[in-house]
Amino acid sequence: MANNIISLIDEDVVKQEAISLFSPHNPTPTETIFLSNIDQAVTFPVETVFFYEAPPCSSTAGVAEMVRKAVENVLLTPYYFMAGRLSFNDESKRIELVCNNVGVLFVSAESRFSLEDLGDLSHPNPTFHHFVHRPGLYKSLAETAIFTVQASLIHFHFIINRLYMEIHSEVIKCACGGFALGFVTNHAILDGKSASKLFQDLASICIGDVEEIKKKLINNDRGCIKSRTPPQIDFPHKEYFNSSSLASSFTSQARNSPSPLIFSDKYTHSVLRFTSEMLKLFKDKAGIQCSTFEAIVAHIWRARTKAYFSDDDRESMVLFAVDVTERASPPLPRSLAGNAVITAFANARAGDLLGGAAGFAVEMVRRGRERVTPEYIRSVIDWLEVYKGIPATGRVGLVEAAVRGGGYRVWEAEARRAGGEWE
Repeated sequence: MANNIISLIDEDVVKQEAISLFSPHNPTPTETIFLSNIDQAVTFPVETVFFYEAPPCSSTAGVAEMVRKAVENVLLTPYYFMAGRLSFNDESKRIELVCNNVGVLFVSAESRFSLEDLGDLSHPNPTFHHFVHRPGLYKSLAETAIFTVQASLIHFHFIINRLYMEIHSEVIKCACGGFALGFVTNHAILDGKSASKLFQDLASICIGDVEEIKKKLINNDRGCIKSRTPPQIDFPHKEYFNSSSLASSFTSQARNSPSPLIFSDKYTHSVLRFTSEMLKLFKDKAGIQCSTFEAIVAHIWRARTKAYFSDDDRESMVLFAVDVTERASPPLPRSLAGNAVITAFANARAGDLLGGAAGFAVEMVRRGRERVTPEYIRSVIDWLEVYKGIPATGRVGLVEAAVRGGGYRVWEAEARRAGGEWE
């Protein structure tokens, strides 16, 4: 696959008009689903693109029609709520999910590029947004789909005259070198695990597992993670923002659809791949028994701190997500569709982080994970009830960590300011 990073423009992915897909099994009267405080804190769109090599014979219409029917006729039976809309309740001052069956948006598209032309598909490429259908900026919640699907045909590397393709339909059948499926979901409705299950269910439908998916029950009862009355905040929560301006922006998301996650030119986007030898080196440097996650987060945290900080007395903090399904008391239902993830953190003086052994950073990360007890989880939920906060991902001096499939992805503003020394 080519190493170059291609920059796509509108003309490179030609899209048909979006159509609405409706659930064949929507509740009557209209159901309103309560969203937890964790859900409320992450009401933003999540864009996902999957690339596939084509089956032996497929056309734009063939792939798109298969996916459309799978979504409309089957997937939207158990996932009927994905055809609904978010709504802001003026009385409770909360965002809710209204199952009004307004529809999922579906788009069929065609790209003139091949998979080879697209380069390294694992590299962050902001122009891959052309493979998803964005529901639109600055629309009201009632106008904004919470789930969109785009099926894009991707051609072989060789160029075929379009007129010849239109005349000889058999060429069209051979002209597909792959396809892309792009999705937009809303994090308030599905966390990462729930979204992954939705995508897996869609794949199962496309290979014929229809009846089993139709009978699937999705648990949307977030009552198990409601705040206490009165709220009891037992811990400080530096991992979330607490300010009047951010509190107002929390509720303003209900009035204007949040902008898609667009990469900023201020950031360098990299995927850092660690071999087993490198991971062993990180663990050996730590000098204490540790997990791969702890070793990687500690390494990146120290490297970023070294690149960013010139004052040893400043605080450096790293955020990471922790699944609380089993950590909560009682444990949350495994079938829960909502967010069962909270933000955890580790923090330290820059001087302490860089002046000591790597094991210090590992220990701080470990403490951050161990901090997430049943009592801490409840304190987070109650803190969010009072302050309507959001994860402190914009805090100065912060590293946001995410481990993804054998690579470590870092979004960093000034990571290489000090010469890019990642050790």
